[in-house]
Amino acid sequence: MSAYRETYESWKNDQDGFWMKAAEAIDWTKPPTKALDAENVPFYRWFADGEMNTCYNCVDRHVEAGRGDHTAIIYDSPITESKAEISYAGLQSQTAQLAGVLRDLGVEKGDRVIIYMPMTPDAAVAMLACARIGAVHSVVFGGFAANELAVRIDDCKPKVILSASCGLEPGRVVAYKPLLDGAIDLAEHKVSACVIKQRPQEAAAMIEGRDHDWDEAVAAAKPAECVPVGGADPLYILYTSGTTGQPKGVVRAAGGHAVALHWTMGNIYDITRDDVYWAASDVGWVVGHSYIVYAPLLIGCTTILFEGKPVGTPDAGTFWRVISEHNVKALFTAPTAFRAIKRVDPEGEFVRKYDLSCLETLFLAGERADPPTVEWAREQLKVPVVDHWWQTETGWTITGNPTGLEMLDIPTGSAGAPMPGYDIRILDEGGNEVEDGTLGAICVKLPMPPASLPTVWEADDRFIKSYMTTFPGYYETGDAGMKDKDGYLYIMARTDDVINVAGHRLSTGAMEEVLAGHKDVAECAVIGVTDDLKGQLPLGLICLSNGVDRPHAEIEQECVARVRGEIGPVAAFKLCKVVERLPKTRSGKILRATMVSIADGAAYKMPATIDDPVILDEISAALGDLGYAKS
Repeated sequence: MSAYRETYESWKNDQDGFWMKAAEAIDWTKPPTKALDAENVPFYRWFADGEMNTCYNCVDRHVEAGRGDHTAIIYDSPITESKAEISYAGLQSQTAQLAGVLRDLGVEKGDRVIIYMPMTPDAAVAMLACARIGAVHSVVFGGFAANELAVRIDDCKPKVILSASCGLEPGRVVAYKPLLDGAIDLAEHKVSACVIKQRPQEAAAMIEGRDHDWDEAVAAAKPAECVPVGGADPLYILYTSGTTGQPKGVVRAAGGHAVALHWTMGNIYDITRDDVYWAASDVGWVVGHSYIVYAPLLIGCTTILFEGKPVGTPDAGTFWRVISEHNVKALFTAPTAFRAIKRVDPEGEFVRKYDLSCLETLFLAGERADPPTVEWAREQLKVPVVDHWWQTETGWTITGNPTGLEMLDIPTGSAGAPMPGYDIRILDEGGNEVEDGTLGAICVKLPMPPASLPTVWEADDRFIKSYMTTFPGYYETGDAGMKDKDGYLYIMARTDDVINVAGHRLSTGAMEEVLAGHKDVAECAVIGVTDDLKGQLPLGLICLSNGVDRPHAEIEQECVARVRGEIGPVAAFKLCKVVERLPKTRSGKILRATMVSIADGAAYKMPATIDDPVILDEISAALGDLGYAKS
């Protein structure tokens, strides 16, 4: 039996024993006596009778083990043209001092703290400082609009907000303090204090009595020690978009989070404490929580915190420079980053400017990795490209390739094999399992593993309604896909993106895969628009690679022919339009649902995470050319 199969079967045969064994890698002030508490289904609790502290496990224990001089964080900011390294001992000092500031401001175990920060080491220090004293942090992406921040303030009711004077985007400074002040004015809940890190690019005006200068407060504070918390106590709240427009506060419990994430670093990512690991994401997203901050520090390796973009800071070679310069063993990023690089540098000229011999694996997640992008990355980097799938709600990999156990021979286009903890089923609308190769709703048989959300903050009913109601006994992922005969999973679309064309259920993801295979297409999106005759019709929007100067109509016709040829006339694919760019969130996810609303002339809420709202006007014009977007 293969190493992966043996590990997965050992979990299936003894789930409690499997996770209790994994829990031995964590330092507990009070070891748990059992892994799973299932007394109040579906509100499962992991390691509930144990006590530990996440900050201690991420920082202090490495210092006590004699590794204080080892580099914990490498900060690389091409935007400010600055770099810095922080050792574990230095991280311990900074974290303890900021935790002392929070304690002096009255923050106690269980209190909430909002972190509204740019991509600087202070953001990681802020997260760890909260964990150090048992406070529950909620990181909000720096630069979020005031009203969206206000909604989160009212939902989690923080005692303190940690922020900075500004964030930096290529060519511009984003002032955070006016947004923060506006959010506090809008919110019904009033915070007692804000701690502001003044950045040299723009100083913030301070409000006397409420605002505290970060550096001054840290200098005056006495360091705080780690406070033990229960294994099932919340570590953080991370808000994810809700279908009602009201964000959902995904809760992460401390004990299971530490156990699961520590397990993943060696078994999924093949990373040891002597390696350099880079998750090119943002601390505002789940990837930033799990794999910029917590998981790398839990095992004691070096993590990279990057303030920049895949292109434009300064060019399409910035990823390769960081990898080469800092000896990165594994890169974890979103497919959209590689599509952006591929669009600017389709021949990989920047790749060849750097020595990338240190890089062993590329991991992709956050959205569906289309085969053309995977193949381009594999060809350019000459390393395995691993697509793996997970969600904000799970906090770590649902399916992937466990490179630390063995490199499975997973077909391109698949998101891999299920990891221990996940019993994946493909269900039809009636909740029945479908045959291999059949499209259906991807669900996970309960219980969910450690680190998965135990509930939604202050909204147990919403937790059940959002995830547990449609298919009783299962967690509903909201994604649609299928398994092949070997059990490998294919993510085809969000459930909402499976369209019904004259009674035929079709995957927009499958059509996107065909479009992405066109030699001139850099990226694309397929949405379902309302049609009086067929119910829905697929509509494709395509972005071309740099340097393509052929007539757009010619390329559009070729794309229509490709889809009709490879998927068949049943797809009724005849609407295709070249656009300059696609609307995305700041994490790179394409806003398909928003485009559907525009096409159908329906009202929609401006997504809080949109990268550039002006794009929606461009999309509306393009859809208008095809006869849609009429209110």
